[in-house]
Amino acid sequence: MDYLYNPYTATRHTAFARKGMVATSQPLAAQAGIEIMQKGGNAIDAAIATAAALTVVEPTSNGIGGDAFALVWVKDQLFGLNASGPAPEALTLVEMQKAGHEKMPMYGFTPITVPGVPAAWAALSKRFGKLPLIESLAPAIRYAEEGYPLTPVLGKYWRIAFHKFKALNSSDFDEWFKTFAPDGRPPAIGEMWRSESHAKTLRMVGETNAESFYKGELADRIVTHVANNGGYLRKTDLEKYEVEWVTPMSTNYKGYDVWEIPPNGQGMIALMALNIFSEMNPAVQNDVQSLHEQIESMKRAFVDGKAFITEGADMPIDAGYLLSKEYAKLRALSIEEHATIAEPIELPKGGTVYLATADEEGNMVSFIQSNYMGFGSGIVVPETGIGLQNRGVDFSLDPHHPNVLRPGKRSYNTIIPGFLTKDGHAVGPFGIMGGFMQPQGHFQVVVNTIDYKLNPQAALDAPRWQWVEGNKLLVEPNFPNYLAQALTRKGHQVVPTIDSGSFGRGQIIWRNQQTGVLSGGTESRTDGSIAVW
Repeated sequence: MDYLYNPYTATRHTAFARKGMVATSQPLAAQAGIEIMQKGGNAIDAAIATAAALTVVEPTSNGIGGDAFALVWVKDQLFGLNASGPAPEALTLVEMQKAGHEKMPMYGFTPITVPGVPAAWAALSKRFGKLPLIESLAPAIRYAEEGYPLTPVLGKYWRIAFHKFKALNSSDFDEWFKTFAPDGRPPAIGEMWRSESHAKTLRMVGETNAESFYKGELADRIVTHVANNGGYLRKTDLEKYEVEWVTPMSTNYKGYDVWEIPPNGQGMIALMALNIFSEMNPAVQNDVQSLHEQIESMKRAFVDGKAFITEGADMPIDAGYLLSKEYAKLRALSIEEHATIAEPIELPKGGTVYLATADEEGNMVSFIQSNYMGFGSGIVVPETGIGLQNRGVDFSLDPHHPNVLRPGKRSYNTIIPGFLTKDGHAVGPFGIMGGFMQPQGHFQVVVNTIDYKLNPQAALDAPRWQWVEGNKLLVEPNFPNYLAQALTRKGHQVVPTIDSGSFGRGQIIWRNQQTGVLSGGTESRTDGSIAVW
């Protein structure tokens, strides 16, 4: 990467290494990945180890019962893995109507879809790993058995979740409180927390290559708990689940290829926004006109993505068209000097955890997994530590909407890994976690890196903006006031926020093609850490 390395542009310096690097949002998880590399594993084994450890040391953002996506660079080729799960066969529009739902419930047993995380670990290990899955899961098992002290950001979101589920006042969450608040309160920052049941589950996943989770003892425990409480997930839903290896999609932005997982993920929104913005004036750092054009480009890409992106054949518009120059030019022409309310185009006729790993062999992984909205559905399977996701909440109950609920269908999914290449060579993995902030974070990191030539840490530390709806724009506390005022004069409804929790948390690893040296940045908005070798 030919960025200008300036150590004074970041609150923390960019990290460098040669043999291996792991960047993620929790120090113990990053160390788990490096530990596995030092035991003979590659970047894929390290990614699995880190991901598994994150289910233990950052349960506020992900878990064994969530979804995952990955972009994997091996032997000069990029592979995509979609490990998001579909709606259960029993979860239908008719059932939702009978239950009196006008929209999908956010928490509880109803929005649970088939988890993909254990299958993702097993598939990655089988295809690209060097170590047995159980060995890659060993650090996570150890953390769960021995315990670990809560870090500050982790403790904050744990406390928020505790009060949220308390306020919902439902017996559905009894197991959550037994598992994550065994003393009747959330664990304090610096306090040790452990989960023997979580360790046992991880060991069963590792020893059976995830078969127990989908066809064996763990599967039985999951479906018994769900069925006994009026949920829709059944054993047959788990038994027939398989991950999907997909061809990543990309756009060329100023000589660099930016890669994302194709729908049902929202990654192509970042590509659409980059294409639209590339039709505008050259990017200038801290320039109000450039920022205005970036925001308006993202706004148009997002309203179109939300309107049309769903799984496969249900998309009413070809994904290729949304990534075309024709589309980009059309949307760029609609950008005016002042902020406007964006509407979806007319159809042409006819809180997630993120991690990045790299090894000295050239392998690199961009991996993301999530239970969604923090602890997901709030449903925990007794004596397993398995918290189940709530991805079903993103289904529409409007029968005419592209993302309408249908049994066996995967919902629009917010979690997206990113990857950057140039001239057929890997630059490296990057990602920003955080719901609908993710494509906006990808867009801003790419512009920071390619246009502004910021090093990885500076690219992550730069103040972020987040388009919400209409002309409403959230900005971080450290966002320059003169830019906020200038954007307001352009018609944006700029809302400064007190904390940066909603602006995503990201990681970057770039590889120097000439020397093989790795450089990495980690998120200053969380307990992020880079482990190097």
